[in-house]
Amino acid sequence: MIDRPSPTVFPLCLRGCTIRSVDVRPPGFRGELLARQEDGVALHHLVWRLGPGWRVCSSAVLGGGIGPREWILNAQVPGGYPRLDPDRHLAEIADAEGLTGPGAGLMTAADVTARTVAVDEGVTVTVTSGLGVRGWAAGPAPGTDGPLPPGTVNIVATVPVALSDAALVNAVATATEAKVQALLDAGLDCSGTPTDAVCIAAPRPANGAGAEPFAGPRSRWGSRLARAVHTAVLEGALRQS
Repeated sequence: MIDRPSPTVFPLCLRGCTIRSVDVRPPGFRGELLARQEDGVALHHLVWRLGPGWRVCSSAVLGGGIGPREWILNAQVPGGYPRLDPDRHLAEIADAEGLTGPGAGLMTAADVTARTVAVDEGVTVTVTSGLGVRGWAAGPAPGTDGPLPPGTVNIVATVPVALSDAALVNAVATATEAKVQALLDAGLDCSGTPTDAVCIAAPRPANGAGAEPFAGPRSRWGSRLARAVHTAVLEGALRQS
């Protein structure tokens, strides 16, 4: 099942620069929506079958960091998630889907069927939004160790050109900046949720060819990533505001 979001043109940003409308025609990497049953509960997950030749930089609970990845999984789980082994749980879901090789797995309590997708000149971004628990990154409360409950704004982006290690990290920062901008433009007083996650996928450099060195918001590919993330996060946030 492939979602087909209707084209959306948003007004001027409430903060920051003006965001032009973004192409939201069906792209190749928006993720496959699949269903499963767990303990009698109907749940869904999204799968990106990248195949060999891709690298991913992510904060994913399974397969996080930077390295070769052949698939990405974003799995919905029930609210009040009881398990203490989310990485193993994600691996079980991946195995049931026949996913092999290294991959990255994220979790969310948000309804993944309500994902939002945006495309900007080859960059594809898919966002699942759960904004029931949100706040500011620099809060006064002390931090905690161990896994936090899934909920989250999960961002999965595919970029069609190779990115250096530094550019992959830069892309995560750019996507996060665009996410915060979109949340503020939606009128929400937050920078995100305590469990937001980001995955940036890009092809591995081929035959010794160079990789893009930059992915900041004013670079060629970073600006496209930022616009697509802003569009997808804003749409999801406005649905919940």
